[in-house]
Amino acid sequence: MATIENKMKGAFLPGNSTVVIKEIDVPEPGHGQVLLKMKSSTICGSDIRAIYHEHLGKGPEGYQNKVAGHEPSGQIIKCGPGLKRFKKGDRVVVYHISGCGVCNDCRRGYMISCTSEHRAAYGWQRDGGMAPYMLAEEKDLVLLPDSLSYTDGAQIACGFGTVYEGIEKCGVSGNDAVLVTGLGPVGLATLMLCKALGANKLIGVDVVPERCQIAKDKGLVDEVFVSDSETLQKILDLTGGKGVEKAFDCSGNTHARQLAIRATRKWGHIVFVGEGGTVEFNPSPDIIHDQKTIYGSWVTTIWRMEELVERIVRWGIHPEDLVTHRFTLDEADKAYELMAEGKCGKVAVVFDEEIK
Repeated sequence: MATIENKMKGAFLPGNSTVVIKEIDVPEPGHGQVLLKMKSSTICGSDIRAIYHEHLGKGPEGYQNKVAGHEPSGQIIKCGPGLKRFKKGDRVVVYHISGCGVCNDCRRGYMISCTSEHRAAYGWQRDGGMAPYMLAEEKDLVLLPDSLSYTDGAQIACGFGTVYEGIEKCGVSGNDAVLVTGLGPVGLATLMLCKALGANKLIGVDVVPERCQIAKDKGLVDEVFVSDSETLQKILDLTGGKGVEKAFDCSGNTHARQLAIRATRKWGHIVFVGEGGTVEFNPSPDIIHDQKTIYGSWVTTIWRMEELVERIVRWGIHPEDLVTHRFTLDEADKAYELMAEGKCGKVAVVFDEEIK
């Protein structure tokens, strides 16, 4: 394997809709840590919403001037002492929150919900994947099978893991018509996973025509609508006037959330995945009288992420298929600018010509 450099370039997000490339030291793995050679790092919508345009988080949730990128996938090239499972040469995905490991949430596998002062998210409070090398804790790693590409892996922790958690909460099967509001990368991932699970009708809605077209071109929907005042009635007409069994809002928009609720049939289930925003609805006619259930779902557990990797292989699907644009690290400014426009699929920064 090639000699590891002492210096490298990393992408930072100063918060004014720009990307700054800085030269930094290549880190050295300590006890229980590994050094990864980055292969693929995808851009998440939360990076755009909470860091790229402006730094919205405060305190332990705030961006702390670290190398960006919390959707990294790469290969272990150097190991610190004390490793228990992983080894040099392993292909891995990184669970993007490094929790304290000893609180109740961490012991459940929900490092995302860890509130310890020791919690640190890759790409937010510790260096992330927008650099040729990245330091990671062994406890945060998930093995990536050879049948999946690194760009498949990069999307598993945050995007696909977030969706899978919501699906597991409400359950999706061949009995279900499914509505997805918000057809950004998370919405597209929802459609891909629900299709793999055999959902019998997949309906997508977005306000952006380009996103609707991507969902259609990728073969992920039976019907897709650019949202307007008639959308609810169109969905009811498609479902015999009763509505869908399962609905997922991946937009965070109040009108999309209202649509998800009202387009769901009696005894149906709605999952809110999209971050931010508000929602206003009428509890009695919208929820109580029709016996509907609303779930809130935030990312996933690391054990469920391992399970998802296994099932993605079994189902024969590839998250990489949702990537519409690839860039090099030197083009990171273009990658973030494109993602911020909200008219594309997933955007990846790749580090090798061969990303398998």
